[in-house]
Formats: sequence, structure tokens, C-alpha cells
Amino acid sequence: VRLRVRAAGLNFPDLLMTRGGYQFRPDLPFVPGMESAGDVVELGSAVTSVSVGDRVIAPLRLGAFAEQAVAQEAAILPLPDCFDYAEGAAWYVSATTAWHALNDKADIQPGEVLLVLGAGGGVGMAAVQLGKHKGAKVIGLASTDEKAAAILNAGADACFINDQPDLIDAIKAATDGKGVDVVYDPVGGPLALKATRTLGWGGRYLIVGFASGDIPSFAANHALIKGYSIMGLRAGEATRRDPALAARTAKALRDLAAQGVMRPHISHRFSLDEAAKALNAMDQRQIIGRAVIVP
Repeated sequence: VRLRVRAAGLNFPDLLMTRGGYQFRPDLPFVPGMESAGDVVELGSAVTSVSVGDRVIAPLRLGAFAEQAVAQEAAILPLPDCFDYAEGAAWYVSATTAWHALNDKADIQPGEVLLVLGAGGGVGMAAVQLGKHKGAKVIGLASTDEKAAAILNAGADACFINDQPDLIDAIKAATDGKGVDVVYDPVGGPLALKATRTLGWGGRYLIVGFASGDIPSFAANHALIKGYSIMGLRAGEATRRDPALAARTAKALRDLAAQGVMRPHISHRFSLDEAAKALNAMDQRQIIGRAVIVP
């Protein structure tokens, strides 16, 4: 499916790929951009599920930072009426990551407590929203008061600042001393080790990524004593390896998109010739929620 790109979402892996620091290392030269939204302008001969002129969300592996892009038919989602192009372009990657983490991995249940590190980022804010949608009590962590306000506005029940001196005690108090059931961590670094101390018995720790640039080493004896599980996740790779999971995920995402669940907060919009500026803004932690590039 060839589309005219109306907006392209900016993701942390885009930044990592430009440095050769991501699991997937495309050959140079390449065009970054993992997700887009736009208008269908041409179809492959076997395509039947979309038509020219349709407004769609088009996940890609590369190539979204462009005026036109080509996507696989199976990946295409209709752009919900409740989303504009920018929201559609900033939805898929964050939503897929949050869904795979909280549904397939942690199987979070209504009434459980979810702690989201980096909750002011795109994948973090999506987890806040999905956690609330699934009936959990959600606690966010943020680096600034401005980000904390956005996290609370996204539906979190509480939000704390990463470097406040009583962080662990404050989180435990917010759970009435029980501890959290699930930690969702796209950050890594020293904050990850603090977060393990907030887990209650039998908790689940989700390793989503290392936005801090620092990969933590977890204490195996601590996991044993508290009976918690440490789970790594790669949503895209999981669906590529498991066709049945891919089909279930695609249906779930279409339903969630239609309901407007995980509607993105977009703090920055850049033109196509500002792509380097956009990546630098992400590197400097200036983005709250998501940013998009608009050709």
C-alpha cells in the first residue's frame, strides 16, 4: 500500500538507529521512521482490504520520514474518526508496546497497581492510559513537574518525581504498604533498581527499554526473596515470530483504536526538513508524550 504521508511519529528507536545503537541495524543509507498516517494513493495488485483515498495508520520498520511511503497491507489500520493524522501517526508503536506488555506479558488485572517509569514519554503515557482502561491503579514517575502534570491529565492516580528523596516510601504509601504489582520500565538505569524495591510479593517487572542509556543489573537474590518475575519484551519481534499472536494483536489494536484508547499527547510538531532537530529534541528529553514530523 503506497500512501501520501500526512504525519510521521517520532520514536526513541529512530534516534538509536541513527547511531547504530538499536537491535535492528539497517544498512546505510536509510530513511528513519517507524510509523505514519496518511492517505492511500496506490495499491499492489493483490490488496483488497483498503482502497485509494482511505485514511490509514501505516506502521513501518523504516521510511516514514518522507513525503510518501510503502507499507504492508496486513499492517494497515483505518484511521479512527476521533484521531487526526498526527495522533494516528503517534499511536501504533506506543500502543502496541503497552498492549503486549500489560496484556500478553503481565496480564494486569483490575485493582492491581501499575508503576510506570518514564510515564511522560510516548510508551510510558500509553501504558498509563491502557492501565487505567484495564482497571488498574496507576502510579507514574516523571523527571519534571510539567511532565507530572501531563501524566496526571492522562489518567494516572498519582505521580512522583524521580529524584525526590522519599520516592520508594511515597510509592509504597500510595499502595497502602502492599507494594506495586507491575512495573513498566522503558528507562533502565539506577531508577530501575529503585523500582524493584517497590514491588510487592509475586510482582512482575517489565523491561521495555533503556531510554536512560544505562542497562541495569538486577539482583537475582532480591527477585527470589520477593518472588517477582523479570520479563523482557519486544512487541514487534514477538508478533513477527508468532502469527497467531500477530492476528490477536491486530484485532485488539483495531478495537482499541476505534475506541480512542491511548490517544496520544503530542507536545511537538516538526516539518520534514526539521527531522534532525526533532531527533535532537527527543535526545534532550524535551518531548512530553509524543512528537510528529509533518511533511
